[in-house]
Amino acid sequence: MKRISILVIALLTMAIGNSQTVTDGLRYATENTSGTARFNALSGAFGALGGDLSAISTNPAGSAVFLKNSASVSLSSNNIQNETNYFNTITDSEDYDVNLNQAGIVFVLDIGKGESLWRKITLGFNYNNTQNFDNDLFFQGNGTTSVANFFTEQAQGIPLNLLQLQNGESISSLYNFLGETEGVAAQNAFLGYQAFIFDPLSDDPSNTQYVSNIANGTFNQEYSVLTRGYTGKYTFNIATQYGDNFFFGMNLNSHAIDYQRSTFLYETNNNIGSSVNKIGFENNLSVLGAGFSAQLGAIAKFENFRVGLTYDTPTWYEISEETSQYIETQRSQNNQTLTEIIDPNVLNVFENYNLQTPGKITASTAYIFGEKGLLSIDYSYKDYSNIEFRPENDAFFAFQNTAIGNELTGASTLRLGGEYRINQLSLRGGYKYEQSPYENDTTVGDLNGFSLGVGYNFGKFNADLSYARAEQDRSEQLYNTGLTDAGTVTNVANNIVFTFGLTL
Repeated sequence: MKRISILVIALLTMAIGNSQTVTDGLRYATENTSGTARFNALSGAFGALGGDLSAISTNPAGSAVFLKNSASVSLSSNNIQNETNYFNTITDSEDYDVNLNQAGIVFVLDIGKGESLWRKITLGFNYNNTQNFDNDLFFQGNGTTSVANFFTEQAQGIPLNLLQLQNGESISSLYNFLGETEGVAAQNAFLGYQAFIFDPLSDDPSNTQYVSNIANGTFNQEYSVLTRGYTGKYTFNIATQYGDNFFFGMNLNSHAIDYQRSTFLYETNNNIGSSVNKIGFENNLSVLGAGFSAQLGAIAKFENFRVGLTYDTPTWYEISEETSQYIETQRSQNNQTLTEIIDPNVLNVFENYNLQTPGKITASTAYIFGEKGLLSIDYSYKDYSNIEFRPENDAFFAFQNTAIGNELTGASTLRLGGEYRINQLSLRGGYKYEQSPYENDTTVGDLNGFSLGVGYNFGKFNADLSYARAEQDRSEQLYNTGLTDAGTVTNVANNIVFTFGLTL
């Protein structure tokens, strides 16, 4: 086959084939409790309360509860602790970071004049960090399946001449060519062939069957996952108060995704018959996305009781992705130890795609103990099986959407919060339970967490501090094909938030 050689080392390629999975769709459909220290201290149970800038993200009618113009900014310190179990080997890892958790302002406009029952209009602008992706995972153990199976399975059905360099052709140009014409699987197969991980059954250029150069046995594997980034929600809010007891609001939300993931597998073996004894395989993913959603909400007061109801529309995203890869192997040949480094130095730039995450309904109630304190409960429901990759007529996206419908389900979230006031001092606590979005309870388990907090009102300004802890178990599969072994992860997230609030 005649191919055009591209003599540029750093290339951009519109690679065909996709990397999106059920996990990717779920990643951007999930939001964590995040916001001001008061909001976090009550585990986000603010749907019937309002009067807090982060509460606007739960119920847009909450801004109409404000009596005066107010602003706040919140900083958070996050500590993620992971315990992994891979073939009965336990490994611990953790990550620390500090970021801007929330910033916002609300303006209260009194319009109640004469006999009008419309008392005020509020305009709010708020930013919430809805997910923090900063995390480090590390797996180590002795498995019985080699990563060679990943490369060998990807190669089956691909003609040998597509994996071989032609005269004047470089690693970069052929890798780029395969991405443009054959897709991601062919690029993976090319890396495996050039690194001598597998061989063809025959030297015929049209051969499409391959066999691994790594013998069966035991494999010492170390697998690291480094993730960075966040999702954020920028909210424009408008709300109003009708009479003394009813509040209505609407949010227009702009969403941002910034996600990076780097994985590295290091595998060694001493199996008799293996010509390759060491493999290092790196994959890098970079994701940027922008989305839009809206919310409608209402709060009603009945003496000491409050009730709230919110509808969140689906979020519509446009997402772009870039990937890069690198592989290194060590093999024995003629009593010599040879090292192969295959670094295409190519950035695969995929065509933008669309993702729709599901809407949500939240019902809330609260009881106010006069000036002494409050108790609040929020219940929300989101059907994760409605996550949808688009365009729907794309065969790969259609396959993933079917998998989403089969693997994911509707999930409930329960949040409880309480506050007790001693003059200007407030003591707070909360609990949250989030049901697993999976039909099974092993891929991702239920999430349980609690929170504590304290705040002091100085009059014109307030200072609040909260601590929250959440724990969740999940399964982490190394690759989608070939090496499909999975390790279990117990994830503990510790979050400290400080908020400075100001009455304008």
